[in-house]
Amino acid sequence: MSGSSEKTAFVFAGGGSLGAVEVGMLRELLAYGERADVVVGASAGAINGAYFAGRPDADGVAALAALWGQLRRRDIMPMTMLGLFNMILRRRQHLVEASALRALLVRHLPFSRLEDASLPLHVVATDLLSGDEVVLGQGPAVDAVLASAAIPGVFPPVELNGHMLVDGGVANNTPVSVAVKLGARRVIVLPAGFACALQQPPRSVIAQAMHALTLLIARQLVNDIRAYAPQAAIHVIPPLCPLNTSPYDYSQCGRLIELAAERTRQWLRDGGLETPTLPSSLLEHHH
Repeated sequence: MSGSSEKTAFVFAGGGSLGAVEVGMLRELLAYGERADVVVGASAGAINGAYFAGRPDADGVAALAALWGQLRRRDIMPMTMLGLFNMILRRRQHLVEASALRALLVRHLPFSRLEDASLPLHVVATDLLSGDEVVLGQGPAVDAVLASAAIPGVFPPVELNGHMLVDGGVANNTPVSVAVKLGARRVIVLPAGFACALQQPPRSVIAQAMHALTLLIARQLVNDIRAYAPQAAIHVIPPLCPLNTSPYDYSQCGRLIELAAERTRQWLRDGGLETPTLPSSLLEHHH
């Protein structure tokens, strides 16, 4: 259990529907007695991180789990023929409007500005023009989270503070570096993982793009752990493996939460927080 005076950060990675995995991890961390001093999130991890920073207790995590359990793809990215028509014939630059996701965030985020969260919260987005990482710690919470989750070409960019912002995953999808720069000397990473046991490529263009993004996230996380290990104790909860659920499939979220909780309990019992290690499930492997 956490008894250290060092600043502890919980870092939530991106991963589409696989973000449900992080809720199971989070539930077990709290049950074990872990507490965060700062929360950092990117993409789908920004949604989880923001919700947790607003209600950083067991009841809040239970409510987040219930939300994920009833979530469906249409609640995030409702695909319509009209949307496809507008993109092709009207040259719209995105496939899906963010209105459904915005409404979801407005209903469920328990604060309106990032600085009003119960825990210090930092959300990572990407400047569309420069590609630079943009770390948001103040300002309208819903806009910040929408920006962090705005997959280029799928969702429209979000204009904030004079910048056009898109998915934080483009610049930094598992922002260990942000946590270290904020002064954390103990970092607990909640990775969504990737579908390492798919038998065939995802069928739709969006599903393929999201799967590719999760593979990139895993590689980037491995590089970040190696780069920042001298500056902080970085504990990475092992993601589910083998896993054959696409990050575009929102029908399995409840099951993923429970599987991740079980794996995390075992990892904690085995001393996962005693010595920083790199989970083999994040490395290149085959099933």
